[in-house]
Parts: sequence; structure tokens; C-alpha cells
Amino acid sequence: MIVQTLAGKTALITGGGEGIGGAIASRFAREGANVVIAEYNPAVGEARAQAIAAAGGSALFVQTDVTKKEQLLGAVAAAGERFGGVDILVNNAYGGGHIRRLEDKTDEEFAHSFDMSIMASVWAMRACFPHMRKAGWGRVISICSLNGVNAHIYSADFNAGKEGLRALTRTAAREWARYGITANIICPGAASAAYLRFKAEYPDNAAAMDALNPMGRTGDVDEDIAPVALFLASEGSRYLTGNTLFVDGGSHINGVAWAPEPEQVG
Repeated sequence: MIVQTLAGKTALITGGGEGIGGAIASRFAREGANVVIAEYNPAVGEARAQAIAAAGGSALFVQTDVTKKEQLLGAVAAAGERFGGVDILVNNAYGGGHIRRLEDKTDEEFAHSFDMSIMASVWAMRACFPHMRKAGWGRVISICSLNGVNAHIYSADFNAGKEGLRALTRTAAREWARYGITANIICPGAASAAYLRFKAEYPDNAAAMDALNPMGRTGDVDEDIAPVALFLASEGSRYLTGNTLFVDGGSHINGVAWAPEPEQVG
């Protein structure tokens, strides 16, 4: 029987301090992984690392702005120095953005999204690849979004960045399979930190989204999303690569009632 333990593995999780990334970090640590939390916010990053340690796990917090290449490479280097390498990479970090119409989006907003979603993942994946290739084993898990798949309105920069990350991950799956490295995508429907901010600002829209979900609710980051990431990180997923898993309670089947009022520029 193939078990899902991560004992002896090291996982680097960008944006691993809170929300989906934080839940994945805690779950991986409970399954025996050494966890490197590459997090921009020092308060939440350090708090997550301390909570993991208090529960008996192994965690290292590295303050990281993933849009700065040298900081992201520094997080990978810190993982190598502390734990000997990186076996599992979770491309999760994202921050910023405004809900507004495509014609009002700025060049800077698109550049920020592409840096957060695509370039940060390119830098991390290239830096982790030698560790994984040497070991003959590796896992890349990219957290993407139904926003891009369903072309949600008023978030064109976010959508494009996440779809770019999805294409990048699938290409890595094709190129790196020969080295025992898998690369898969999760498109979650969950109460992430970003979703909770959206719900606070647009409660009626959030309720409509829940109503359309076949399961009638938004997913829980700890109980609904992290276990799927664990599966993708484990030996149990060794023959699964290049796939997009919609971990969303079925909302991709019905579509999502995503129609907030956009901001105006100028």
C-alpha cells in the first residue's frame, strides 16, 4: 500500500503563512515534512512556523517577497542549507490587485500579476530543479484559480497570471517527467485570505457564489484543500502529472456568480 507520509521530505511553500498556503504548510508538517515558509508578512510567517514547531513539526520561516528574484532564490538556498534541498515546491503566493474593468487595468497591475504568478514560479522552479533531479524525485504544485478558467470579469490581470502559471506547470510536467518529477495544479474554491476579504466587501455576491455551488458552501483550507495538496505531494500521486484538479465543491460545473461592482480609475 502506498502511504502519504512526507517523512524525510522538504517542502518550500510560497505564501505559506496564512490561508491556503498556511494550511498546506501545517498539513505537510503533520505528515513529517520539513517546511520552509517563504512568506512576505513576517508576523503571519513567523506565527505559522512557531505553531508548527509547537505541534512537534519542523519549520523554517524566510521572509520573502517573491517578486524579488534574489529573495526567492535566497529562500531556496536557506532550504538547502537547513534541510539539504527541496523535494516539494508549492507555488502559492499572491497579493494585491483590484476589481475593475479590463480597460481600466494599468500596465503596473499586469506586470505585478505576472511577476507574482509566473516569474516567481519560474525562479523557484528553476532553483529547485537541481535538487529534485539529483534525488530522482520531486513534486511541483501550483495553486491557480477558477477565475482564469472561467474568465471571471474585472480580474483580467489575476486571471492572466494564474492561467500563465497553469501553462508553465503543465509544460514542466512534460519536460521533467523523465526525472521523476511531477507537476500539477490545484484550482481551489476555498475560504482563502483573499476570499475572506472579498466576502467582507461583497457579502451578497459571496452568498450567491455559495448558493450556486453544488455542495452549497465554500471550501475549508485545512479540511478540503490541504489534503489534496498532500496527495499531490505524496508517493500516491506518482503517476499523475500535468493535471488540473478543481477542488471547488463542483462550482466549475455550474459556473460562479462572480459579478462584483468594479472600481473606476481616474
